Amino acid sequence: MAHRVHNFGAGPAALPLPALLRAQEELVDWSETGMSVLEHSHRGKVYEAMHRDTLLRLRALAQLPDTHDILLVQGGASMQFATVPMNLLGPGEVADYVVHGTWGEKALAEAKLLGDARLAGKPPSYTKTAPDDALSLTPGAAYVHYTTNETIHGVQYHHVPDANGAPLVADMSSDIFSRPFDYARHALTYAGAQKNLGPSGLVVLFVDKALLARGRDDIPAIFRFRTHQKSESLYNTIPTFAVYLLRNVCLWLEEQGGLAAVGEVNDRKQRALYAALDEHPDTYELPVERAARSWMNVVFRLHDADAEARFLAEAARRELVGLKGHRSVGGVRASIYNAVGEESVARLCELVRDFARG
Repeated sequence: MAHRVHNFGAGPAALPLPALLRAQEELVDWSETGMSVLEHSHRGKVYEAMHRDTLLRLRALAQLPDTHDILLVQGGASMQFATVPMNLLGPGEVADYVVHGTWGEKALAEAKLLGDARLAGKPPSYTKTAPDDALSLTPGAAYVHYTTNETIHGVQYHHVPDANGAPLVADMSSDIFSRPFDYARHALTYAGAQKNLGPSGLVVLFVDKALLARGRDDIPAIFRFRTHQKSESLYNTIPTFAVYLLRNVCLWLEEQGGLAAVGEVNDRKQRALYAALDEHPDTYELPVERAARSWMNVVFRLHDADAEARFLAEAARRELVGLKGHRSVGGVRASIYNAVGEESVARLCELVRDFARG
């Protein structure tokens, strides 16, 4: 088997090894067609069968009701920062944004270019989420947008915020499918694939059909959600290999026992890592309040830059990679997405304890 390191990168991130091995095995001759999946037409019957199978598996894993459709579109979540208001924010309407990190800031900034988007809530610092009772929501808002998990600051919502009756929109790029979640309660959920779903270049959306029906028609067809709904996400040449790998990841998630089982593993992982860090407060500083700590992105600092450099160097020596914090905030960040196994987290916990003991 090929040499593998312990990958804690924030994204593109670790993929399940069985999903990669299946792709390796099928790469040259897929489904006994004598062609790679990379070479198949997105209009061909072989690809279309896999495409629809992927949609069915996504629906089953999410336990998504028939009230919602699934869209697969190319690009990333940053593109959705623009396409969400393009579709859902009409003239004379207001969209509310709840912000507790960099990605929420970016989503709000894009929406402001396209319509009346307002800040509905923001904590004093990005170490917690804004309490529901502190939100200033607009009556009759077109939608309320929030980011479920902020990868840079390591802040995560552990409840669904109150949208005051407005359609609720969630950017779930970094924690989708990490545990059971009430997708049906959200009018729109979107996620870039490159954390828990597959490779970069693909976005998955779960959208309420009633919300789709109210979407705007005065924007280019490629950006309209209804365009992709009507074509079953085959309006244009979709990133077919990314969809294929998404299908492989769905198969792996099913083999793990679904989102409930995956959530139990992720819970054990985050508890183990936070416990190791909390044991040594003289060495590690954890900025995020306990109630808002992310299961997916564990951020921490050492008490001086030299110590952080030595910690990261020792991590690299132990083949623990991708631990450097985001360039905008520094520090250390361990992204422990679904494909990062308990063994990898145990190796990181060992380093945390060994380094603190000197």
